[in-house]
Amino acid sequence: MNKDYEVIIVGSGPAGYVAAIRCSQLGLKTLCVEKHGEDGKPSLGGTCLNVGCIPSKSLLESSLEFYKAKNTTKEHGIHLEGITLDIKAMQNRKNNVVKGLTSGVQGLFKLNGVDSLQAEAVVEGEGKICLKLPDGSEEEFNSKYIIIATGSKPKILENIKFDRETIVSSTQSLSFDRVPPSLAIIGAGYIGLELGSIWSRLGSKVTILEALEDFLPDVDKQVSDEALKILTKQGLDIQLGSKVISAKKEEAGAQIKYENESQELSLASDKLIVATGRDPVTEEVIGPESGIELDEKGFIKVNAKCETNIHNVFAIGDTVRGPLLAHKASEEGIMVAENIAGETIQVNYEHIPSVIYTHPEIAWVGLTEGQALDKGLASNIGVFPFRANGRAMASGDNEGFVKFMSNQQDNSILGAHVIGPNASEIIQQVVIAMRTKTTVKELTSTVFSHPSYSESLHEAALLSEGKAIHISNRKR
Repeated sequence: MNKDYEVIIVGSGPAGYVAAIRCSQLGLKTLCVEKHGEDGKPSLGGTCLNVGCIPSKSLLESSLEFYKAKNTTKEHGIHLEGITLDIKAMQNRKNNVVKGLTSGVQGLFKLNGVDSLQAEAVVEGEGKICLKLPDGSEEEFNSKYIIIATGSKPKILENIKFDRETIVSSTQSLSFDRVPPSLAIIGAGYIGLELGSIWSRLGSKVTILEALEDFLPDVDKQVSDEALKILTKQGLDIQLGSKVISAKKEEAGAQIKYENESQELSLASDKLIVATGRDPVTEEVIGPESGIELDEKGFIKVNAKCETNIHNVFAIGDTVRGPLLAHKASEEGIMVAENIAGETIQVNYEHIPSVIYTHPEIAWVGLTEGQALDKGLASNIGVFPFRANGRAMASGDNEGFVKFMSNQQDNSILGAHVIGPNASEIIQQVVIAMRTKTTVKELTSTVFSHPSYSESLHEAALLSEGKAIHISNRKR
């Protein structure tokens, strides 16, 4: 077994496997180390491919198809009778999607000359790493550069004990073998809303308990207000300002106690999902003698280039500061690989989009209207509804709007916020525009295909300049 590499990467999620491939492409002898999954087998792809982004999107798509079949096809003149749900087939489809993508990572490793090894890793300091192999043996490996990309795990609450059946994390909630008649979720963030949407569409009575008084506080207020209205109409019971005191498994399911407006309340549900965020996987991978510094939340301290305080030891993705997003993690992986190879690049964190994959989708990049005001920036704002978009009307998917913001002083784009069909795709056009410093005038003079959902972005930008064609140009 070769024990000397130029780069050893711990973790094979969107941060780790992307960094490994780019390092190898740049001529560096690279090893990617991944511990076993819950089934004892290698699980390339990390949380994203195995128990996060991909399986959740598979179930979101399947549940939406089921919901449409029961509720909206008749609008198109299609009448379906005897619609039934095969949860086993739905889960099998999800598992096959995951299997295809994780095996694809192994194929990419082979294609690009990346070595991979199943082992648990402990970084012991500069250039030194100890690997515990599946047979229990331990081996010392040497590498000029080490990249820690071990991702994150569901946050555990001290007052709630998981039993992995009734009281579960987001991981177990993706593998339910039946639709729970009632479902409680703690946390109304990205994860809670997506999981709530899945099981609500399939028939669960879903209650989401959120400790904060504000719904989606990081999202533009106009968008979050619209999202709350739409999701509530869909059947999600979202209770804001609800702080959970305790949750216990009982014979009939989960019994939850919580406070709302100083009043103690209780809720019984068949299952409870705890979706209160994620913690970095760092302490178990950092040796006590390594000297690597962590912050108060367990994230590895890094500089703008993702360098730790130890020479030639880097950390990327969910192990470090910033949003816990797969695309942010991948971009950091590329940056570190390029910098190791002698280039000088940095990630522009202001241009990282965020998406919530509810229906309609919610996506944004740049400043919110409130943030622009706090910065003292005078902005031009255009809000164009999808109900005025021909493609959206033709599809019947016309809820929501595009909100576009530009700087009155220099005509630069400050941000955009979308709630509506294909928001995850529309927002990427704004990301590219901001990244290339496209002005509003240049964007509005760009030809958008017709009919398309993207025309709503074009019209919102035109509206911010008082030049919209398909809506009144009155000032907000």
